[in-house]
Amino acid sequence: MGDILVGTASWTDRTLLDSGWYPQTADTPEKRLAYYARRFPLVEVDATYYSPPAEATAKLWAERTPAGFTFNIKAFSLLTGHPTRVSALYKDLRPDTDKKNVYPDDLPAQSYEEVWTRFLSALDPLVEAGKLGALLFQFPPWFTIKRANKQYLLEVAKRCAPLRPVYEFRHASWFDGDNAEETLAFLREHRLPYVCVDMPQGHRSSLPPVLAATADLAVMRFHGHSDKWTSKDIHEKFGYHYSKRELADWAPKLRELADEAGQTHVLMNNCYRDYAQTNAATLAGLLDAN
Repeated sequence: MGDILVGTASWTDRTLLDSGWYPQTADTPEKRLAYYARRFPLVEVDATYYSPPAEATAKLWAERTPAGFTFNIKAFSLLTGHPTRVSALYKDLRPDTDKKNVYPDDLPAQSYEEVWTRFLSALDPLVEAGKLGALLFQFPPWFTIKRANKQYLLEVAKRCAPLRPVYEFRHASWFDGDNAEETLAFLREHRLPYVCVDMPQGHRSSLPPVLAATADLAVMRFHGHSDKWTSKDIHEKFGYHYSKRELADWAPKLRELADEAGQTHVLMNNCYRDYAQTNAATLAGLLDAN
């Protein structure tokens, strides 16, 4: 069985800070990251989806964590085709527009290329420290299974090389009927890591909990089962605490997934108060116990 790293999709959420999970002595960003890194070997940075990272920040992350710690970085929204706030773009690349949000086609080609270059180069300190795990490309609900979108998956892999992009879909078409086999076969053919998910079902963005390794790296993200999945409030959307019984049911499935990959990353994304941290600790304990 390959290595399994368990972590969470945040260590700075406001409700986590209010929950009491951090001791009072962890009263600075530096101390909180150090405290987190003593308890988990992996973290996912989601803030980079909303605003591209600064190299200075990545350098601090590398310096404030122990050897062997791993950061997964969520791709900036513009790079996955999501609407992106103009104010989130680099100042010198902001288009002259009255729009609040823009898409890739709203930028000159040269500016779009520069966003890619700056996003990836900002991660150099993590690369140099051996602490960059994967780049999470979570695509929007309108990113359906079609030839152009498959080609974009290949383009992303080429742009990111030698870094590792991993792909999370949010449209059911990728796993409707025979499409499931087609999707996994395509990813395996090109050694593109698929992000498995556990999430509420019955929505346009819902994917079934298909566990499959399509490359030497496997990723599993737990989104919870909130009955308010469509809420605009992210804490309502992700405010779900897994029971120990639920996590115990997942443990053998994750070990089977790890049998297919060299390394498996498991992230709890139910980021409300200390839900993700306590669930991650429980799951890690269940995996270690067997």
